[in-house]
Amino acid sequence: MSANPSRFRHVHYGWDEACAATLDSVGRLVYRSNLLGSDQRITNTGGGNTSAKIMEPDPLTGEPVEVLWVKGSGGDLRTSTRANFASLDLKKLFTLRSIYLRDPLRGPKSVAEDAMVNLYPHCTFNLNPRASSIDTPLHAFIPCRHVDHTHPNAVIAIAAARNGERLTRAIYGDEVIWTPWQRPGFDLGLTLERICREHPQAYGVILGGHGLINWADDDRECYERTLDLIERAATYIEERDRGAATFGGLKCEALPFDRRRAAFASILPWLRGRISQERRFIATIQDDDATLRFVNSVDASRLAELGTSCPDHFLRTKIKPLYVDWHPHNETLDDLKRKLSDGLEQYRADYTRYYETFRRSDSPPMRDPNPTVVLIPGLGMIAWGKDKSESRVTAEFYTAAIEVMRGAEAIDEYVALPLQEAFDIEYWQLEEAKLRRMPPEKELARQVIAVIGSGSGIGREVALRLADEGAHVVCVDKDEAAAGTTAQMIIDRHGMGIGVAGSDISACGPAISLAADITDRASVRRMVQHLLLAYGGLDAVAITAGIFVAPDVEGRIRDDQWALTFAINVTGQYIVADEAAAIWRAQGLPASLVLTTSVNAVVAKKGSLAYDTSKAAANHLVRELAIDLAPLVRVNGVAPATVVQGSSMFPRERVIASLTKYGIPFKPDEPTGALTAKLAQFYADRSLLKQPVTPTDQAEAFFLLLSRRLGQTTGQIITVDGGLHEAFLR
Repeated sequence: MSANPSRFRHVHYGWDEACAATLDSVGRLVYRSNLLGSDQRITNTGGGNTSAKIMEPDPLTGEPVEVLWVKGSGGDLRTSTRANFASLDLKKLFTLRSIYLRDPLRGPKSVAEDAMVNLYPHCTFNLNPRASSIDTPLHAFIPCRHVDHTHPNAVIAIAAARNGERLTRAIYGDEVIWTPWQRPGFDLGLTLERICREHPQAYGVILGGHGLINWADDDRECYERTLDLIERAATYIEERDRGAATFGGLKCEALPFDRRRAAFASILPWLRGRISQERRFIATIQDDDATLRFVNSVDASRLAELGTSCPDHFLRTKIKPLYVDWHPHNETLDDLKRKLSDGLEQYRADYTRYYETFRRSDSPPMRDPNPTVVLIPGLGMIAWGKDKSESRVTAEFYTAAIEVMRGAEAIDEYVALPLQEAFDIEYWQLEEAKLRRMPPEKELARQVIAVIGSGSGIGREVALRLADEGAHVVCVDKDEAAAGTTAQMIIDRHGMGIGVAGSDISACGPAISLAADITDRASVRRMVQHLLLAYGGLDAVAITAGIFVAPDVEGRIRDDQWALTFAINVTGQYIVADEAAAIWRAQGLPASLVLTTSVNAVVAKKGSLAYDTSKAAANHLVRELAIDLAPLVRVNGVAPATVVQGSSMFPRERVIASLTKYGIPFKPDEPTGALTAKLAQFYADRSLLKQPVTPTDQAEAFFLLLSRRLGQTTGQIITVDGGLHEAFLR
């Protein structure tokens, strides 16, 4: 088949033969996979898999071996590289087939079937470390060189329709065969082998309740067949779309954009606190037109209760979402909170009953019974996950589920998987084993931490240090561009994650940048609202913003500069703490606040009167806030000193002034770096440890106070100054 790219309206055709021709066989497989994964209408993040059967020389004998290259466990088609593909000796895989067929207890969901997964490593070709996925047999036993298995919304709509088999024949004739739902595994691979043998004219199968698998002996032809089959299904649905009557028509209108954002910001921390009693979760909000059309519809409550169909979906979205029957135009946010509270209680009870009803003797323990998807008429969807990437994937999957329901209801009647089948996927021992193989979460995982003053110096180092420990970091600075640089450094180091959902700022990664003037409460309040829309809550704040106004030759500054010093170093820290405290009280989760003071706060000297007294006030602010916010919030301070290199508080003019003040010789035309190094060494020589103190040293103190390592410490100041005896505790 030779595709005409212009005829595709429901999928994107991206094949460039000139590009593909430059690649080896595995490279072409990766290329095809990336193209398929880049279109959400074709497959969801982390879902689907592709394969190619390639002749390669045995690394020891040089003899030709037929090798199955197939996307391995845990990969994502859109972002996959060669390293994400497993390679298996196809002849050895067929040996496993013989072993399985000899077992009298074989069959779908049997112990014999699951046991085959432990034998896949014995089929590995050329010591490839990538683990094989449970879908490997689906590719191995189809007698064609190239196989695509995808989860297109349009095709799953057929797979999840009550009369899916009839619809398959109507749309595809005998080119695509229907097979009823069967959990992925070895037996399904043999089912596909049988279908290929019995229907030699077919080149695809719709897997009931699951998705699409199709094949060809040419990789480009396989890619184009995938697109063609999806296009035909999507066209069939579009011709029968119900327009304004979709999902039974409109039950209520969405709130205007600004009111939706204000409502989300109001309820998110409160809701996060209630679903995070076992472990904290990160939120993603979705309120695009398609989501709003669904949550505002007559049928939303009925369809939401049915749950999702595709197993890839409900592994993230749970068996069903929490739908809240709120009336946005005649009920208040307090009414919404009350309904959410009642809904959460009922959801937990329903989930517990679901677990107890369908559990088996060897089922893993029940997982967190809270919903991961919350649907609210007038507002949209809130999705939850252990981190930002997972919550975006959860939102993406339920968005896909909405499209599946739309398509199925347009052409027939949507049906979900039977609850026992859903449970057996959700609590499959192989899935449980995959979860247990995941690396342990980092120390600050699931935390959202705002770093105020993160555009440079100590603040930037704090932000980077916290991100390294798994925190989601909100980089805040008066200079938004500088904060943006820090956030981008975090993203470059840790990646954006694989999720692709989220509306506006909620489509973010592990770090965002925001502007705020901490002397202006309205500015701080706007910043807090934006971070709530991004992540759903706030767990800690580190304030590193500060100012030192260089005095004149007599050691004095103007009155307005004195006021500015106190506004930033004292009042600004209080304003941030006060606004954060409102969020922490709404969440009801333990939180932490770390302020920046200075050893100057306890060392009286000449020439920095405003700065020193402001830092003395900041020291006492730490103690007052520790009492005021206890027991929910731990409040501490870090008192730096002698931090010159990398500090934004030591611009060239201040460095020169200090060198002059201390009589340190220098040349006016020396580079700033050289001047800074001289001053840093002078300060180091005055300390007991004789080593320059850096922003990285300060960041370590912030990390200790924000982690649980000093979890019983509050109202204290940690000094990081290299040992200045003048600042010793008196």
